[in-house]
Amino acid sequence: MTLTTQDKTAAFFERLSSQNAQYQYFLPSRANVGKFVEEMMGFLFPITQDCGHLSRNVADAYTHLQNRLVCLLEPLGKKLPHEKNETAAQFLAQVPSIYENLLLDAQAITDNDPASVGIEEVIAVYPGFYAIAVYRMAHALVDLEIPLLPRMLTEYAHGLTGIDIHPKANIGKSFFIDHGTGVVIGETTDIGCNVKIYQGVTLGALSVSKSLAETKRHPTIEDNVVIYANATILGGKTVIGSNSIIGGNAWLTASVPPFSQVYHKSDVKIRHTSN
Repeated sequence: MTLTTQDKTAAFFERLSSQNAQYQYFLPSRANVGKFVEEMMGFLFPITQDCGHLSRNVADAYTHLQNRLVCLLEPLGKKLPHEKNETAAQFLAQVPSIYENLLLDAQAITDNDPASVGIEEVIAVYPGFYAIAVYRMAHALVDLEIPLLPRMLTEYAHGLTGIDIHPKANIGKSFFIDHGTGVVIGETTDIGCNVKIYQGVTLGALSVSKSLAETKRHPTIEDNVVIYANATILGGKTVIGSNSIIGGNAWLTASVPPFSQVYHKSDVKIRHTSN
């Protein structure tokens, strides 16, 4: 017997209803995640102002952020290690250290980018700083063992900046991402202090097998390393030694010692032309 269009639609609705019942209210909305990120940025760095916006005082803004975070945690329910109000308070207790680290990141960017006219410009408009800021918020949530929400934060920033930083990556102080589009920093990446990364850099895994999910799959970048545009560094055993320079378009799957210089060599050939 051939099913009619009406029968097919009814069957689809039944399937969708069953699936929706399984996943309904499983996560906070993307829109509310975005509002939380923007309000956190405005709370920490009230450099820009919306037309017609009336500024809150710091205490009121803090309370609003706490309420917003409690709302975001609500759908996670039993997956939280602690009650949602306690979890929100634990996160907000880390905000002062997040703020201090972000000031160091902003200073590193303005110190190392000749085009920067000041730290205010970096905070207000640089996509690299924005992505780092959201990463540091998300990483604080990871440290509190909050599931799913940290990735929602970094994916929100990814969509706006083109910079993909996994919230479980470990990144040291004074981090500098210039231009940033196409940067990928994987889950088990370890990055030291005073590291500079340019657009198109991938810090990735050699294999994407699901069986390796719990292993160290991404590289370690030690202090004071510079990685230029479109370089690719892969593998959990790959260590880029401190004070090294990795040139643009380089491809690395093995460690290099401190103070190394690694460059992609371009071959130049003169074409023979006939008159």
